[in-house]
Amino acid sequence: MSSTTIVFITGANTGIGLEVVKALLQSQKAYTILLGGRSIDKANAAVKDVQAQFPDSSSTVTSIQIDIEDDNSISQAYDRISKEYGRLDVLVNNAGAAFDGQVMEGKLSMREMWNKSWALNTTSTHIMTHTFIPLLLKSSDPRLLFVTSGTSTMAESEDLSVPINHSPAKGWPKQGFSVAAYRSSKTGMNMMMRDWVRVLKEDGVKIWAISPGYLATGLGGSQERNKKAGAGDPALGGTFIRDVVEGTRDADVGKVVRRSGVQPW
Repeated sequence: MSSTTIVFITGANTGIGLEVVKALLQSQKAYTILLGGRSIDKANAAVKDVQAQFPDSSSTVTSIQIDIEDDNSISQAYDRISKEYGRLDVLVNNAGAAFDGQVMEGKLSMREMWNKSWALNTTSTHIMTHTFIPLLLKSSDPRLLFVTSGTSTMAESEDLSVPINHSPAKGWPKQGFSVAAYRSSKTGMNMMMRDWVRVLKEDGVKIWAISPGYLATGLGGSQERNKKAGAGDPALGGTFIRDVVEGTRDADVGKVVRRSGVQPW
């Protein structure tokens, strides 16, 4: 059984998930990093890439096939990690997506888009967590992280400094881009996180939802569009999540945290 901290990150072959892997590899602490991806080929390629970038890291990184929308894939990943490692110290529920734009592109109906948003970001994340709790409970310092969104806060949904909070002009149909399904599913995730806090309170599991900020990832389908809109460096998200893993936000257990503090509900 590994003596290093074992961290499993879903959706880790790209975006913020991959940045978490890189941040952990650069830490002074040694980790056993399990890089999860739906495509094992893409996960393997990501492992090869980060190993080349950080050849002197004291941590190890291994690819794990995991599609959180597939119960069989979740079970197989659980069985493999249980057999090879015996426990899990940190689960980073990073896998997720925004499908709102696919309605305007004609790729999904509105019902399909809303159902997919909740099925992936909320339902699948819950099932993933539920499956892996037994391995977390074998850790001496179990940590459970859910990657949420700054758009999920209801308290700040009228903040007009955020473009998506602007109201469209009078009339119908309405024009403009919306992320209503995505942000709603992440608000649901926040409540799900709170319920896991309740369920695991007596087990000593430290739990957070992580709001990494608006970063230039491929969320919503276009990394370049996000970058042009002012999104930050995705590496900021990786470093922030590593900091939470390493205990810098232990005073904020059970909350939605962002780099500047606690995100209002």
